[in-house]
Amino acid sequence: MYRLITFITLLLLSAAASAGIGFRQFTIDSPATRPLDVAVWYPTDDNHATETVGDNIVFTGVKVQRDAAPAPGAHPVLLLSHGFGGNWRNLNWLAKAMADQGYIVAAMDHPGTTTRNKEPSQAQALWQRPKDVTRVLDALIASPEKTGTPDEQRIAAAGHSLGGWTVLELAGARFSAPRFLADCKSHPELGGCQVARTLGIDLPGAGHRLAESQRDSRIRAVVSLDLGLARGFTSQSLAKVGIPVLVMSAGADSDDVPAALESGYLVHRLPGQLTRAISVAGATHFSFMQLCKPGAAAVIDAHEPGEGIVCRDGAGFSRENIHQQLTAQISAFLDQALGYQPPRGDIPPGSSPQSARTRD
Repeated sequence: MYRLITFITLLLLSAAASAGIGFRQFTIDSPATRPLDVAVWYPTDDNHATETVGDNIVFTGVKVQRDAAPAPGAHPVLLLSHGFGGNWRNLNWLAKAMADQGYIVAAMDHPGTTTRNKEPSQAQALWQRPKDVTRVLDALIASPEKTGTPDEQRIAAAGHSLGGWTVLELAGARFSAPRFLADCKSHPELGGCQVARTLGIDLPGAGHRLAESQRDSRIRAVVSLDLGLARGFTSQSLAKVGIPVLVMSAGADSDDVPAALESGYLVHRLPGQLTRAISVAGATHFSFMQLCKPGAAAVIDAHEPGEGIVCRDGAGFSRENIHQQLTAQISAFLDQALGYQPPRGDIPPGSSPQSARTRD
């Protein structure tokens, strides 16, 4: 059945309307204490010259039409949250794929836990991460002329690593700092435990802020990509999550983000009828990041020994193939959860969607 869904989704991708991908960057300055750098991919009917964004000596970017006029009609929205130390470029492969299917896709740099901003005071405000996503959604809705009109009945969020934790918060999961810190005594090897102090989880007063609900009722589905810090979520709050959740874990997992202890913790506590779990064969924790160029691991290791791991996937697997599989599975899940069908060549973007795909 999974192969059939993948095949059908690939057909949908190949038959999608030939609209281009617009791209716009902006900064949300309010509040001034936590400005957000935002990138948005969106459907456009323009046919301007393209440029590559998110490309550097190590990572592969994607082709877009910068500042193009958005396509007419309402479009589903996908909000993306990067992992600890990452940035908006990390999920550019997913952003482009979903924009190709008619989604408005927005990603932001989370202050304090992003590549260019590791300010300790920002990192220690971990509860601000879900609020960042909500602020971006507010901005998209307030300015449809920039990136298109959001379909406010079809909004989803996806996140990798710490970004997975972020989108689960938006789904209604509640975090207990005391529970998490106590659990870290039994599992000190977990990556989340190793950065607990950096994230301020053990600071006085942090527990109260982290325990607050960050649920955004506008978000109708979430996708967790090999998340961390899962064991701090309370069982009671996970059991009450009332929207579809796709939990994806690395098949070639690691000691610091083991699938059984992180993603598996979610799967056993979220409502079974709303949860789908997928172990991605050949994927490491970093396979969910953007494509690496040939020789990238060696380039990274030459500057930061050991960090080339971000470009290594499971033996015998290619990241490009892993991304194709992920795109098919994520899009099938979101289309079904949101009741959306990507536009075909004979259905212009923004027209009424057909019935949702049958649940397998």
